[in-house]
Amino acid sequence: MRHRRIGRKFGRNSSHRKAMFSNMLNSLFLHERIETTVTKAKELRSMADKLVTLGKRGDLHARRQALSVLKSKEVVHKLFTDIAERNRERAGGYTRVLKTRFRYGDAAQLSFIELVERQAE
Repeated sequence: MRHRRIGRKFGRNSSHRKAMFSNMLNSLFLHERIETTVTKAKELRSMADKLVTLGKRGDLHARRQALSVLKSKEVVHKLFTDIAERNRERAGGYTRVLKTRFRYGDAAQLSFIELVERQAE
């Protein structure tokens, strides 16, 4: 039984899972919208919201915590200046998951995960 177990494993070991979500978070904050499977998007949502909250806090310790996850100074800068300022008045719920289609090949349900307050393209 999985009582009180938090998080999904995705059939990967912990280092692979950590690297996968780090790369997905980088892409999400860089492009502000990515397409992935629904289960990965739902798991990524909580991680992204926590990083936006760090960006809103804005101090040096929060920036170093975000850098330990994101691994890119440019993305951290964008998170702390651009994305955090757009979400300054929002109390939470910085991302949304939109189901789109089924992937040809394995029929996995795909979705977009995007920032709610994103720039118009």
